[in-house]
Amino acid sequence: MTIVEKLKAGITTGSAEMTRALAAELAAALPADATLALHGDMGVGKTTFVQGLAQGLGVKKHVTSPTFAIYSVYAGTSRTLVHLDAYRLENERQLEPLLLEEFLVSPYCLAVEWPEKTGAWLPADAWHLTLEIVDGEKHRLVLR
Repeated sequence: MTIVEKLKAGITTGSAEMTRALAAELAAALPADATLALHGDMGVGKTTFVQGLAQGLGVKKHVTSPTFAIYSVYAGTSRTLVHLDAYRLENERQLEPLLLEEFLVSPYCLAVEWPEKTGAWLPADAWHLTLEIVDGEKHRLVLR
C-alpha cells in the first residue's frame, strides 16, 4: 500500500516524530507542483506535518509556523516549499498583495494551514489533509 493510499484510509500517529516521518514519505509521492490544504484545529500538528514535508524535500533550514509573517519560503534540494499560515487572514482578497505566485516556480510544494480562510484561491487540484487529535495524544491524518 502506498503512502497516499494509507493516508486516504487514515493513519494514526503516536508522536510528532511519526507525523514528520509520514510527511517526509509523502513528499516523495507528491506531483512536481503540489498544493496541500491542511485542515484541523489549533494544535493538531499542521506545522509538525510541514516540518516533515520540508525534511522530505531536502530543506535544511528549521521550519516554524509563519503565523505572523503569514508565509515562509524554503529552498529544498528537490523543490521549493512555500508554507502559508492563513489563520490571520480575514478573506481571500488579502492573499493577492502577498504575491505568493512569484514563489510558486515549478517544482514547488505549497502547504496551507487554515485553508478555509483562502476561499476560492486554492487550486481545484489541491490535496486536502485533515489532522485531528484522537485518544488524547495521538493524531489522525486523513487525505481526501
